Order: sequence, then structure tokens, then C-alpha cells
Amino acid sequence: MRVFLLVFIFLAPLFADINTTDTSLAKKTDERGSYDSVVDGLYKKIIIIDASIKDNLWFSQFSNFLDYQKLILDKDNLNKELGKTRDKDRRDELEKRIKTVGEQLELLKDHKNPPFTKILQAKDIGEYQRVVSPIGIIDGLSYIKNILGYKDNYAQNLQNLSVLISRLQEKEQILNSLTNYNPDDQNITKEISDLRYELSELISARDIAKTTLEVYDKKIDERIKIVRADISIQIRRAMNIAAIIVFVILLSLLFKYIAKKYISDNERFYMANKIINFFNITFIMLILLLAYIENISYFVTVLGFASAGVAIAMKDMFMSMLGWLVITIGGSFHVGDRIRVRKANGEVYVGDIIDISLLRMTIYEDITYTTWKELRRAGRIIFVPNNYIFTELISNYTHSGMKTVWDGIDILLTFDSNHKKAMYIIKNIARKYSKGYTDIAKKQMNKLRSQYSIKNPNIEPRIFSFFEPYGIKISVWYMTNSYATLSLRSTISSEILEALKKELDIKIAYPAQTLYLNEKDIATSAHTTVKHNEILDFDELNTEEQLF
Repeated sequence: MRVFLLVFIFLAPLFADINTTDTSLAKKTDERGSYDSVVDGLYKKIIIIDASIKDNLWFSQFSNFLDYQKLILDKDNLNKELGKTRDKDRRDELEKRIKTVGEQLELLKDHKNPPFTKILQAKDIGEYQRVVSPIGIIDGLSYIKNILGYKDNYAQNLQNLSVLISRLQEKEQILNSLTNYNPDDQNITKEISDLRYELSELISARDIAKTTLEVYDKKIDERIKIVRADISIQIRRAMNIAAIIVFVILLSLLFKYIAKKYISDNERFYMANKIINFFNITFIMLILLLAYIENISYFVTVLGFASAGVAIAMKDMFMSMLGWLVITIGGSFHVGDRIRVRKANGEVYVGDIIDISLLRMTIYEDITYTTWKELRRAGRIIFVPNNYIFTELISNYTHSGMKTVWDGIDILLTFDSNHKKAMYIIKNIARKYSKGYTDIAKKQMNKLRSQYSIKNPNIEPRIFSFFEPYGIKISVWYMTNSYATLSLRSTISSEILEALKKELDIKIAYPAQTLYLNEKDIATSAHTTVKHNEILDFDELNTEEQLF
């Protein structure tokens, strides 16, 4: 037992040393695994940081600048080495590398200067065009939106710079932690050195950007205040002008109401309404013109030069406007008048005026003698420029309230007809059917004589007889409705024809031929007066001046 105890006493220290060695080794193994885990975690953080900043504008621009500087340095070193090298193969290799570096430099030539000057430069807010009209309010609001966008864009760039600096500072701390584990790692040391240089440049750029943003912000705020003040002034002015225009419109409506109440004649009311509308539009244009033209004298000068060229280019339009003034003020034509327009090429149009505007008269083509005889169509809307009153012939059949015109019918009788009897019959028929229009014409003529010097105011039916190559022409003239000449002409023509057929000593001339069948007839005809060779051609029975 004593021997056993002695052996145990001697062997116990040995077993203790063995246990201590095993524990120390296990501890070192655990520490090594923890070290590798920590280092891997730090490198993973660096990878995450690099991935988060790779798309940052500041980082990419500065990285390109650094790459350019590095390529410059590499090229210088390669050129120095090339100057010292005598080996042909080595020289060829260096020349290729120098060429490759040159190509890379050409690609990065836009980044040879520090990028911060360009990025830090605030966008110019431009010259401000003062808001001087309601239309300019839209431009003013758009201008405010644009310069606020410039400021927000610059602030966003500064925010991106601050985020980049924060991430790089975090990366620097991680790299410093890595030096505690790998103090002799030269790559980490160089990376920390480069990172500190980059941070110093970025922090300097951030300080400049903050100062620039403060100045830029004040400049934009001051400009916005000016624009908003101008917009407020224009809004108030526009409201005042709108109130004045509304007052003018209400005043014109009042005048129209008065005109409608006290003017019973439709034509007079129509003309009064046109005049009110004209002055209403003119006043509104003058109000707008005087409100938004700062320099009237300058405007008048420019308008004088401009109007000369415009007047030449648009002379017909200005002549039509002048014609409108002549028509409106002179009173030669009114809505409802029946007129006849003859163009320079001889075309003739007859119709009733249904509108007189600033540039033209609008007439409705009715069925008249002209449409029946020449045009063979009617019912068209014809636009007659107002300048025609200066250049073309325009006849008014209802001027100054006249509602009647002279119309005539020609009848060709044979030479052996009792022409005096025929004239008596024809005149009585014309007098009978035109009596109502004759009475109306007497009253209208009395009014017309107070304005014009009329030498022959007689409006009773008139009849004339003339020698023609193939007979005696009887021409009867009578008063008829200006708007319905064909109706009365048709009635009187039918009555005359029926009346002359009843008279044996009155014969209407018409085209005829005589055939000789033998010599006896020829001899007999030598002593016989040919009575039926007269020609009745109603196409030639018109007066020289056709009224319709």
C-alpha cells in the first residue's frame, strides 16, 4: 500500500502536466477558429460596403479619376523601364504594355481632372423673364418648378456624398480592425492609406457642397419670392380686367335689351345688334391692349412699321373692312335688301342679303329672271367680299325702303297688225295687274325724292312701239314686287297672249318659210307681199339692262 502511494505521488505531477498541455492546445485551437471567423466577418462587411457604394456618383467619378492617375503613373514607370532596358524581347513587351495603357488613358481622358468641381457646380437658374401678363403666370410657375428641381437635385447629390463618406468611414474602421489581426499585411495598410486620401478629398468636397447649397438655396428662395410676387400682381390685375370686361358685356346686353324693346323693325334691330357687338369687341380689345402694353409709344411705332407690310400683304382684307365701314355707316345696303352683283368676268348673281359681317356680305340666291335666263340654278349661299363695293358693280333693288322695280315685256307684231289697238290692250292689262305695286311705288318715290334728285318720278305703266326688221315691237313697262318679278311677269304675259289671240287684226310675228311648188306660184308671189316672214324670238326680247 505504501508502495502504491509512493508511485502515485511520483506520477501525479506527470499526469497534471499532460492535462495542462491538452487544455492549452484546445484553447489555442478555439482561439484560432474564432480569429478566422472574425476576419471572415470583417471581409464580408467590406464586400457589402463596396457593393453598396459602387453605383454612387461620387464614388464612381472619383474612382475613375484615381484610375486615370494610376494609369499615368504606370505609364511613366513603364517608360522609365523601357529607357533602361536593352533586351529586345523585354522592350517589345514594355512597348505593348505602354500602348495598352495609352488606350486605357484615352478611354478615361474625360476623368483626368478632379471630378468634384463639375459635380459641385450648381446649375445656373438662368435669367428671369418678368411675368407681365396672365399667360406669363404659367411660365412663372414652370420656372419655379424648374429651379426647385435644381435645388432638390443638388441636395440629393450632397446626400449621396454624405452617405458615401459614412460608408467609407465605416470601411476604414473595419480595415483598422483587420490590422489588429494582420499587422504585417501591406495590402491592408496601402488600402487604408488610399482610403484616407479619398475620405479627405470627399470630406473637403462635402464642406464645399454644404456652403454652395446654402448660398444656392438663398438665391433660389429670393428668386421664387420675386416670381410669386409678380404672379400675385398679375392675378389681381387679371381679376380687375375680368371685372371690367364683365361690366362691358353686361352693358352691351343692356343696350341690346333696350334696342329690342324700342326698335320694332327687324332690319333696324339687326343692324343695331351688329353695331353693339362691334363696339363691345372693340372696347374689350382696347382694354386688353392698354392693360398689357407697357410702352404704348414703342408699340405704336412697331405697329406702324408692321401695319405697312401687313396692309400690302392683306390689302383685300383691309379693303373689305373699309367696305364694311362704308356699308354700315353709309347705309347703302342692309340685311334683307335684294342686290345684283356683277363680277369683272361678266358673271351675275342676284339674291337677298342675309348677313353683313366684317369681311363679306352673305346673300341667298332666289329664283329670279337671271337664274331662269342665265344660270339655270338658284338657292345657293353666295359670299360677296365687302371690297366689291369699290371694284365691282352692285345694284340694290330695295334701297331706301324701295320694294318695287320696273319690269318690262316685249311683244313683236307683224307690220299689218293694228299696233295701236294692241298697245291699248297691253297697257290696260299691265295697268290692271300692277296697280297695287304702282300705288306702293308712289309712296316710296315721294320718300326717295327727299334724298335724291329724281327728274322723272312718274311710276305709271309705260308702253312703247319700235320698228324692227321683222315687225313692230311693243314694249310695256310696269312696277312690280322687287322680290317676285317672275310671278307678275308670268301673269301679265299669259293675259296679253290670251287677249291678242281674240283680235283678228293683231298677229304675233313668228318664224315662217314659203315653199314655191311651180312657176305659177312663183309669178303670183312676185305680186304678193310676204307677210309671214317676221321672226318672234323671245330670247331677243330682253331689255338692254336686265333687271332680273
